[in-house]
Amino acid sequence: MTRPLSALSALSALSAVSAVSAVAVLAFGLALPAAAQTDYPNKTIELLVPYQPGGGTDGLARAFAEASRKHIKESIVVVNRPGAGGAIGWQEVINSKPDGYKLAVLTVELLTLPHLGLAKFNYDDFQPIAQLNADPAAITVKAEAPWNTIEEFLAAAKKDPGSVRVGNSGNGSIWHLAAAALEDKTGAKFNHIPFQGAAPAVLSLMGGHIEAVAVSPAEVTTFVQGGKLKVLMVMADKRVKGFEKVPTAKERGIDLSIGTWRGLGAPKNTPPEVMARLREITAKTAAEPLMHEVMDKQNLGYVYTDGAVFKDTLAKDNTYFKNLITKLNLKP
Repeated sequence: MTRPLSALSALSALSAVSAVSAVAVLAFGLALPAAAQTDYPNKTIELLVPYQPGGGTDGLARAFAEASRKHIKESIVVVNRPGAGGAIGWQEVINSKPDGYKLAVLTVELLTLPHLGLAKFNYDDFQPIAQLNADPAAITVKAEAPWNTIEEFLAAAKKDPGSVRVGNSGNGSIWHLAAAALEDKTGAKFNHIPFQGAAPAVLSLMGGHIEAVAVSPAEVTTFVQGGKLKVLMVMADKRVKGFEKVPTAKERGIDLSIGTWRGLGAPKNTPPEVMARLREITAKTAAEPLMHEVMDKQNLGYVYTDGAVFKDTLAKDNTYFKNLITKLNLKP
């Protein structure tokens, strides 16, 4: 709104100018932000997913890109940049020109990696656009695994510490933290196996290379429905839609509720008029039935909050995960 104000200041100084000219000056000043807003976007937008294709984060991004077609003329193209637990993709967006044409899917690893010394950026390097999702961690094993309850699974991990290999989406990822927090609460001891995203971890479980994964229900839905995997427990306050028969950690006497969220972010110096347009597009896209249908099909928990609320979530969760990492004494 700086341009309209400067136009009004100019009017007060132009006492000799006719009223018609003055109105023209004001109209021009008011039109500038609107023109800037309507001009964006005028080319393809890249939406970077900092993980491998096939996981919940990738699925969310592709659902969003598809649903956005009704609200912008230009396309949103999903680009996968896996590596370093998400740091490679996020750093690319942080270093990009802040013009709204390179965005990122943000997850809680944006907060955990810096506290582990695995990244030099922090959440302030992004401007939050909106939160779109929240999902709990879950313990999933192969359908033919000898454990049918979380108690049996934990007993095995306690009996032979380190023998139970639990896959996650990278060192410092939320799924790594979830498994570590479960160890802390129960006295079990896992062998944590990092992957470049949840999807490769799940595929490794399918291949029998690890005993379990600590990813979200959304990331194992297809294989559970196909009878290949089974979920033993979700780390949530209440049971998860689509997994109503799976108990929560608290139902099993484990005081633990932990998971991820996913949202969209732009580089911190992106112009205000572009951020306003991005938030408008995102709000409309998030309300699209197609978005809800795809997320429901993948058991992704739909949670929409605008940029201001999402920013508060980032600040609050940053403190939470800093304290959790310190308490668990996690090292990279």
